[in-house]
Amino acid sequence: MRILLAILLSFSSIFAVASAGAQDMAQAQPGTAEVERYINSIRTLKARFVQSNPNGSVVQGTLYVRRPGRMRFEYDAPSQLKVVADGSQVTMWDPTTKDFGQWPIGWTAASFLVKEPLSLSGDLQVEKSERQDGMLQLTMIQAKKPQEGKVIVRLSENPMTLRGWTIIDNRGNQVNVSLQDVQAGGQLADSLFKFDGPDPSQMRRGGN
Repeated sequence: MRILLAILLSFSSIFAVASAGAQDMAQAQPGTAEVERYINSIRTLKARFVQSNPNGSVVQGTLYVRRPGRMRFEYDAPSQLKVVADGSQVTMWDPTTKDFGQWPIGWTAASFLVKEPLSLSGDLQVEKSERQDGMLQLTMIQAKKPQEGKVIVRLSENPMTLRGWTIIDNRGNQVNVSLQDVQAGGQLADSLFKFDGPDPSQMRRGGN
């Protein structure tokens, strides 16, 4: 559960607090407008993900996204961990450990995927933009609290495709998520974005 908290809550406030004064810097960074248009054009997305954690462990699974507001991380066996955003809140549960937690979706570090609309000149400050070998990488920070950490979003170009992101917290811990077999535009069932776990009263809240 603590490993998943790194994805969901590390650097969470960057997506929850709008930062006045970020507009000029965001507009000045090459590629920012293209990324904004690309993310906002996505209605559905499905991909395989590989997640590397600060403790050296590597896990994988399937990511489902339906904008606005809905996503699901489903981890491969033997893990039973699932993370689901239903449009307003994120629910995380693990039947094996009986851990359970819920947070507003704006508190999660992956919420840039489902924010509608995504504005990189209001909510976030694009600190740096880099292009190399057909890849575009944007480093995002919260303008008012840059010390809280950063999120680095990676995309391939021609055609533009999301390839993953890295979350770096204020202690330097990193969670890296890489995407493979990215498919956009398909049909995704409503049931994917609803809590389908055990009775929450039987689970342990808080992720401790």
